[in-house]
Order: sequence, then structure tokens, then C-alpha cells
Amino acid sequence: MSKRVGVEVSIAVADAVKLARAEVISAYPITPQTHIVEHLSDVVANGELDAEYVPVESEHAAMSCCLGASAAGARTFTSSSSQGLSLMSEILYHPGPMRLPVVMVVANRALAAPISIWNDHNDIMVQRDIGWIQTFAENGQEAVDLLLHAYRVAEDPKVSLPFIVNIDGFTLSHVIEPIILPDQEDVDAYIPSFKPHVKLDPKKPVTMGPVGIPEVYTEAKVAHEMALRASKKVIIQGWKEFAGKFGRQYNPIETYRMDDAETVLVTMGSISETAMTAIDAMRDEGQKVGLLRIRLWRPFPGPEFRKAIGKTVKTLAVIDRTISTGASCGPVSAELRSILYKMPGRAPKIFGFVAGLGGRDVTVDTFREIVDKANLYAKKRPTDLYEVIGVREK
Repeated sequence: MSKRVGVEVSIAVADAVKLARAEVISAYPITPQTHIVEHLSDVVANGELDAEYVPVESEHAAMSCCLGASAAGARTFTSSSSQGLSLMSEILYHPGPMRLPVVMVVANRALAAPISIWNDHNDIMVQRDIGWIQTFAENGQEAVDLLLHAYRVAEDPKVSLPFIVNIDGFTLSHVIEPIILPDQEDVDAYIPSFKPHVKLDPKKPVTMGPVGIPEVYTEAKVAHEMALRASKKVIIQGWKEFAGKFGRQYNPIETYRMDDAETVLVTMGSISETAMTAIDAMRDEGQKVGLLRIRLWRPFPGPEFRKAIGKTVKTLAVIDRTISTGASCGPVSAELRSILYKMPGRAPKIFGFVAGLGGRDVTVDTFREIVDKANLYAKKRPTDLYEVIGVREK
């Protein structure tokens, strides 16, 4: 029987890794993801999980270990954040084209300088083009569910791609929430045993990840791109299967109070729940405000986003949790601008806002300010606005 427990989200994520029966866990501590791998070390040490726990010397080594373990046919897991994720970067580009279904949780944290251990999305936005499937969780239950979904999808023979589940550092990773942990039998039924697409075997030697000379490099990259795009069908199917077995439904784009919305907030991650509270308050005051939450970041669900907008929306206020220095807009804003040009004649105006950098609180009042500014700008300003919210005057 599934059990409902009050537990720190990081611990629940580790328990989900145990339920998924990971076989190799490559671990290096970095705040705020450390509790995940710490708990997994206990789980392996006390015999609850039959796995190789490898305490490596750096995040670069952690991903290298996952690469080798996955190539040998093992179900792998690791976790990282911030500077550690950046140190992994060289290796992060390998699993995708090599079709190795490594699963990782990133506890999103700001990048230095200045040094910050608090949450924003700068670390993962730097890595948005590594060719991994990526989702964002809003709360602890979603973190657990999306982790199980990640293994179901990544290891599917039609996909065989690495998968990142993003959880906001501290504001989600260290919060204690009531979370339903499913039965082992149900998880085993949902996640089939891992049968590698290709693996290293001394009896059948193969070369993996060789030099890509100019005559083959482009074709290899296009093949990876096509595989990533094609994975969306399996991602959606995996969520449908999850709903059928566990009763909780997920979608690439989630909506809230969108029926007649004219001004719409666009969010990712745990601030979405605060945005819903703000929208409820603004709706009570007569404002036609709605919310679009991006759950699937890569491959980006453009058609689903355009469909979710509907016919009443006039203005989009897009919240980026990172500042794209020197750019005309943030990465999420840029993504949406690139797909909305395909809606000539009815595309809403789009304004980009940066909020929550380095752990700055994103409150109900923050969302009120963003909506007020978006409505004001829609009347008199072009849509190339890119504004940081909450800058304090000296």
C-alpha cells in the first residue's frame, strides 16, 4: 500500500531513486543537493538498495562515472547543482548523442559571482542545450513522481536519452511536505527492467563515443536532435501511464484559471504555486489573470503552449529565474518569442521579467507587480521589454 509521509523533499527524492532500483549511484556533495546523495548512502549501506555507491572526487568525475556505468548497462543516478553542474558540463554533452539514459536531479541554485547557495535557474539554463530531456517540479510530490517518470521514459527503447528533473534548491529541496510514496510493486510494474539499447561487453566489443570527423559529425548531431524531439510522444505516454497507475496526471504545459484570461503569467518550478495564490486574489478583484506553467522544458512543447494560450489572452508576462547577461531577453522569454511568431494576427504581446535571482523571495506582491507592469506596458510599450523585478535602490 502506498504510504503518505511528512518528509524533506530531498529525502523523498532519494527514496524514489530507491524505488526505481538504481544500480549505480555516483555521488559528490554540493549544497543544496547533498541530502539526496547522503540519504542514498545510508540506503545502500544498510542494505535497503542493492547498488554500487561511488563517492567520486568531483562532479566531473560523477558524470564520468555515470557515463561508464550506463554504457556498461546499469541503471544510474546522480545529483548536482550550481558550480558543480558547471564542472560537469564537459561530460554532460556525451550521454545524449551516445544514447545513454542517465537520470539526474538538479537542485537548482544560483551561479557565482557573487557566491550564492540560494535558488534560481541560472545553473540549468546554462545547460539547456546539452541534449537531455528536462522537466521542472513544483512541489515534493511532483519531484518524486517526475523522478519515477524520468526512468520510465529515459530507458524506453524508443528514447534511450538522459533525463534531468529540476527541483528548486532550498525552497523545494529542503521543505518538509506530505508526500505519497508508492508501493515497490507498482513502481516495478511502471518502470520495466533496464534493457540497454547498446552496451559495452568484452564478448562483443564495440566503440562508443569515437571521434566524429566532419563527414559524420553533422549527421550524428541531427540524429540526436531528431531523437530528442521524438521523445515527446513517449514522455506524454509515460505521464498517461503514470496517471492510470498512481492517479496523478501531468502534462507538458499546465494551466490555471485560463478560461477567460487576458493577462497570463508564465512560470517554471516552485514559484508556480505562489503565482496561483496571487491569481486567486487578483481574480477576486475582477482581474482576468491566468497561469501557464512549463513542466517540460526540453524538448520544448511549442504546439502545446500555443494551444494553451487560447483566444482571449492579450498579454504574456514571462518570468525568467535567471538573467541572460547582455541578451535582449531571458531564455524562457526567448523560447516563447520564437514560437509565438507562428501565430500571426492573434499572438499576444509578450513581456519578459526576471525575478527571484539568488534566492530573492518571489511573493504574491511580486506577481501583482508583474501583472500591473505587463498591463501598463501592453498599452504603450513594444514587446522587447526585459526587466529585472525587485532591484533595490542604493
